[in-house]
Amino acid sequence: MNIRTLIGSLVATTTLVVSATEKPLQGQDRPNIILIMADDMGFSDIGCYGGEIETPNLDALAANGLRFKQFYNSARCCPTRATLMTGLHPHEAGIGHMTKPPGVRKDELEHAYQGYLNRKCVTLAEVLKPAGYATLMTGKWHLGMAEESQWPLQRGFEKFYGCLAGATRFFTPSHPRGITLGNDPIEKPESTTDRRYYTTDAFTDYAIQFIDEEQKGKDRPFFLYLAYTAPHWPLHAHQEEVKKYAGKYMLGWDKLRDQRLVKQVEMGLIDPSWQLCERSNESWDSLDEQTKKEMDLRMAYYAAMIDRMDQNIGKLVDHLKQNGQLDNTLILFLSDNGGCAESKGNINPFDTPKWEEGYGSRAGYGPGWANASNTPFRKFKHYTHEGGIASPFVAHWPKGIQQKGGWVAEPASLPDLMPTFLDLAGANYPQAYKGNPIRPLSGLSLDPLFKGKPLGRIQPLYFEHENNAAIIQGDWKLVGTGVSAPGGPEPKLWELYNLKDDRTELNDLKEKYPEKTAELSKLWKSWADQNGVYPKPVKGKKKKK
Repeated sequence: MNIRTLIGSLVATTTLVVSATEKPLQGQDRPNIILIMADDMGFSDIGCYGGEIETPNLDALAANGLRFKQFYNSARCCPTRATLMTGLHPHEAGIGHMTKPPGVRKDELEHAYQGYLNRKCVTLAEVLKPAGYATLMTGKWHLGMAEESQWPLQRGFEKFYGCLAGATRFFTPSHPRGITLGNDPIEKPESTTDRRYYTTDAFTDYAIQFIDEEQKGKDRPFFLYLAYTAPHWPLHAHQEEVKKYAGKYMLGWDKLRDQRLVKQVEMGLIDPSWQLCERSNESWDSLDEQTKKEMDLRMAYYAAMIDRMDQNIGKLVDHLKQNGQLDNTLILFLSDNGGCAESKGNINPFDTPKWEEGYGSRAGYGPGWANASNTPFRKFKHYTHEGGIASPFVAHWPKGIQQKGGWVAEPASLPDLMPTFLDLAGANYPQAYKGNPIRPLSGLSLDPLFKGKPLGRIQPLYFEHENNAAIIQGDWKLVGTGVSAPGGPEPKLWELYNLKDDRTELNDLKEKYPEKTAELSKLWKSWADQNGVYPKPVKGKKKKK
């Protein structure tokens, strides 16, 4: 359906580049940097990107900062974190697929797939600490946990409180998916609020504690990486928040997508000429009443988790205001991938008046709601279509952002964050670190955008995860599901889109523009070869059958 028609019907019914023209910030002029990441949250969930979930604190940051229309992640939790933390593509950093579970260290492929951060990269903490920054982290690590040498304190952070694994229970986390303070496991985490223990609350309160500890008698800026696990499964939330949303999602995912899309068009985020993608699963009206009630409650839990995360972000912002630190603190907020279509795990019964505080250990909200979370895009987490890699991205920095409350139209991606922080911190990116050669960066500093200047990107953006691949060059995007494999991409699986005319990826132009398809495929293959995508097995080791 054309978006204009929909609105009417609803009314009726590859080199590091810094901003060389600007003098680097020095001493106390350098900003504090806070990098906040949500986990498995879709493109349209928060209010300032079209969602109905109550996120007044994120909305306020956006209204007084910048929102990016086209910011990209790496399609999955740990590959995104690998790129975020190192400025390199995940294959370059050693996490081309996923991290390995505890106790597993069989490197059957080259470093691109070893399953933990390799030593050919440096983390944000490892470059910001020598530049005089305090390096603090709370939340989800997910970059290697089999050995202590892979943990945050061994990769440049001075303080850490959070979970090393990719997911944990919110109320009662336990090891190996439990909570660690520094290098020490905590068997029974204690609540940091007047309510029972909840990871989202604890991550925020320890972040504030670390900032306060750093400010006592010290005169240096801080870098805080706050990586929430919300709203990643399992669906665990306090009943106070769940009650706010239970029943509101009985309208179903079809109407929810329509409502969000109207808001996105009204706020200037989405071009009204684009087509809304088809739903990815059955229609809401085809469900029986009991299933609808279950799905409504699942989405209510999901919304409650985002609501509570936003409350905690507000708590952190208020603390910065009280300490006089907000004006010169760069706060960035994003999600690690698109909404997650996984819905594994048992659920609690719904035929009781008691409000349950959580679903089973791996229960999610399913593909119907994930499709709505990613409005108006196709696909989900795992995929390199827009629904998998498009992220909300909010930047707030009163002292450093000149044009507040606007949209950034130029595309940007995770490899741009390391150059941005190096630029603002006056930090040096090493060619070697602790005796190991370090791979060069390919991103651009975003600081020109903060100053209202163009970014001037020339090089394409590249993506690959689990055989899903993409390249974006200007308005063109070549993308495919299952397209990448050892020996090179499968040409017949590529799809070609003009993002200016069709960012919802519905009009495949591969047959119409075969030369452009071949050109972009060749560029992607060259990048893949250079970055270790599907390397040969290590000599002397056999591949698993």
